[in-house]
Amino acid sequence: MLTEPSNSTPADNFETLLQTRYSCRGFLARPVERDVIEQILRMAQRTASWCNSQPWQVIVTTPLATERLRQAMFGPEVFRAADSYDIAPPQAYDGVYRERRRECGLQLYESVGVTPGDREASARQALENLRFFGAPHMALVTTEAVLGPYGTADCGAYVSNFMLAARSLGVACIAQAALASRSAFLRSWFELPAHRQVFCGISFGYEDPDHPANRFRTSRASLDQSVQWVEA
Repeated sequence: MLTEPSNSTPADNFETLLQTRYSCRGFLARPVERDVIEQILRMAQRTASWCNSQPWQVIVTTPLATERLRQAMFGPEVFRAADSYDIAPPQAYDGVYRERRRECGLQLYESVGVTPGDREASARQALENLRFFGAPHMALVTTEAVLGPYGTADCGAYVSNFMLAARSLGVACIAQAALASRSAFLRSWFELPAHRQVFCGISFGYEDPDHPANRFRTSRASLDQSVQWVEA
């Protein structure tokens, strides 16, 4: 659990969470205590949403269920299946978005020893998504189809708050859009009704501090690149 000096302000604490949260790609097998998970879920439930609709529904797996699902993800009917998204993924990453995506990928590959251009090694690393990076838990976040883009925006806010709440309690996470590429399988596995759309998964647990994939941190754009001021 993160601790702050006694004289720290709420803004100090929040900035610490933002600065120290990262996408964890290497977890210990140790499960997260049930009461800690429930506290994360209660905190994330305070997420603001359009008209207080709270469209998210979350399925949380315990270690045994996670392992069963992990094995199933590598079954031939899932592993070789074509991508199946409920919510359309980005059409393309162009310009600065491509640059940022590439920077993140290169940092990851460098940290785990993948040589640029080694497609076999990069493919192996990509498969870690289907293993939940070894995490003992996975939270599958779904939204209500009829709520459309507003529902997905609300779920994005929920995912962010889930990860910050987890970080405040010493739990590491990674949000995985890659799991949404197996939406048809996941809906069948968890017996989801047709009106629920798979938004993403969040793999979580206690971070492995010695895992090489946990050694890098992504950059953030400056305010000059993302904010426009209107004075009058």
